[in-house]
Amino acid sequence: MIRSMTGFGDASVQSEGAHYAVEVRSLNNRYFKAQVRLPDELQGLEAELEAALAHRVDRGSFVIAVRFADTSPDAAAKINVAVVERYVEQLMAIEGLDGGRTRIDLGTLLALPGVMVGDTGAARIGRARTVLLDLLAQATDKLIAMREREGEMLRNDLHEHCGSIARHLALLSQRVPELIDLYQQKLRQRMETLLASSNATVREEDLLREVAVFAERSDIAEEVARLGGHLEQFGQIIDADATKPTGRTLDFIAQEMLREANTIGSKCLDVDVSRRIVEIKGSIDRIKEQVQNVE
Repeated sequence: MIRSMTGFGDASVQSEGAHYAVEVRSLNNRYFKAQVRLPDELQGLEAELEAALAHRVDRGSFVIAVRFADTSPDAAAKINVAVVERYVEQLMAIEGLDGGRTRIDLGTLLALPGVMVGDTGAARIGRARTVLLDLLAQATDKLIAMREREGEMLRNDLHEHCGSIARHLALLSQRVPELIDLYQQKLRQRMETLLASSNATVREEDLLREVAVFAERSDIAEEVARLGGHLEQFGQIIDADATKPTGRTLDFIAQEMLREANTIGSKCLDVDVSRRIVEIKGSIDRIKEQVQNVE
């Protein structure tokens, strides 16, 4: 089953007094590209989150957005009593030397180095790692499910365009033998008109030789067969129950289909054939647009 490259997934949880939320969005891209948006205190997890996502998806431009709010008691800074006592001891000694003029300001004391201690960055990241990786997995599951739903709609649309091309190809295959017969009749009439004044007749071998040259020059049977083969392969790929990305392969096949259609149009100048080639090329262009969104 083909997947779209557009999708969204999210997940959140409350764990140990902290709130975690992860969102994953994806858009078209020829390759895998990820942007991870993390709070400053969790920046150390960027590489791990990107690697975890890359393990689940193959193509697309992804944005991983993480929200984090720690309301647990561990989030509050604590006073290092031993350090405060040491500061006070030294300040009291100074107060004794200057006759009691020194005053201890609580705000200034709390701003001194080492007085206030809180949760270390390493400890916070350690607690968040498992939670965020699990949330990322849940969000990615939702994103993939959405991409598969959109992929089903893409598949139906691609089948419709392929069916249109196949119908025009079938009519082209019927038209080519008729073109040779029509050319032979017109050529005979033209030659007979030109030779009428000289009372000459059209030699059958000359006529057949000209018809053979025309038939060889305008023969599109090979191109029609190749285009039909590309259509068949294209249909097999979009219907296959495969997990590997197919977008690049489908894009390449669409380019080959367009090349064959251009060759048919340049070799056969019949009005009806030209009209059908325009329709075929229009369908191929729409296919090329759609496969740009296939993973």
